[in-house]
Amino acid sequence: MDRVLGGPTTCPHGNPIPGSDYHAPDATRLVDDRGRAAFTVSRIPEELEFTPGLLDFLECLLDPARVTRAGSRPRRRMATMTVEIDGRHVGVGSFASARILVTA
Repeated sequence: MDRVLGGPTTCPHGNPIPGSDYHAPDATRLVDDRGRAAFTVSRIPEELEFTPGLLDFLECLLDPARVTRAGSRPRRRMATMTVEIDGRHVGVGSFASARILVTA
């Protein structure tokens, strides 16, 4: 299967495949990465993959051509990040935004 897929080092959500030669990019948590207007989601951790319905919602964040940061509430423990997906503003809750990893 590895050969047929071209030797991927991560799953489609950015999680490392055991035994692969994966090198993690310099990434920050979405909740901490407030300085950039544009970002690329590099990893949706397995913890979020198993939360019912959440992965379906978050998969739209994996296409960097569709997503930009729209804003966030002031820094506080339960802050919601707002992102723009295809021109639509969508809130990403604190549980997910504290776990999703992004790069520039």
